[in-house]
Amino acid sequence: MKSAKDYIVFPLDVPSAEEARSLVGLLANDVGMFKVGLELFIRSGAEMVRWIQQAGPAKVFLDLKLHDIPATVQRAMAQVAELGVYLATVHCGESRAMLEAAVKGAGGRVNVLGVTLLTSVSSTELEEAGFRERYWKDLQQLVMKKATMARDAGCAGIVCSGHEVDGIKTVFGDGFLAVTPGIRPIDGGVAADDQSRVVTPAMAVRRGSDYLVIGRPIRDAADPRAAARAIAAEIQGALTGS
Repeated sequence: MKSAKDYIVFPLDVPSAEEARSLVGLLANDVGMFKVGLELFIRSGAEMVRWIQQAGPAKVFLDLKLHDIPATVQRAMAQVAELGVYLATVHCGESRAMLEAAVKGAGGRVNVLGVTLLTSVSSTELEEAGFRERYWKDLQQLVMKKATMARDAGCAGIVCSGHEVDGIKTVFGDGFLAVTPGIRPIDGGVAADDQSRVVTPAMAVRRGSDYLVIGRPIRDAADPRAAARAIAAEIQGALTGS
């Protein structure tokens, strides 16, 4: 059964392998998954992924946000699948064919997530980028459109903010994964820093999020392990209604 800590995805957004290994050693038993993004993967590659897998029970989420022509994405995702990671990302982008290629490359060996809209992106930025008014005025419409592309292409789920999870689960059901970044548990409220659309762990879980990407609130705490455990307790409270 999925425990409260299993909801927590800790991003290893650090510049060196040494820092990453230190954090994995500290948190391996208090989070459910470690996210390896572009910075760490470019520096340390597949070796780091394999090391994390051997370091403890936590799974690996490889967050490379693939975005290229379908043939290239298919080949890249096939290589990702060889690593045995649990989750991997591809941008929903402009083409359902690219998403289908990612799913084909995965071959059922890794759960492919479509990235709908980065949580750092605001309505103003979408307007400036030339999106239609109905999308920048109502971000959920844009997320739902991209989520539909991902679902129809065979993706296991999407990455979206906590503000869109309710709608995703209502339309696509509990089996369609919703992974939520932009989680900020600070004194029961939310601090945004460079994220525009943020929620607390309890809010995200109550809305149906399957996994919560939580970095700075754990990493920057005086006691990261205690911070992770406190967040797990908040998640448990949301799960039990206490």
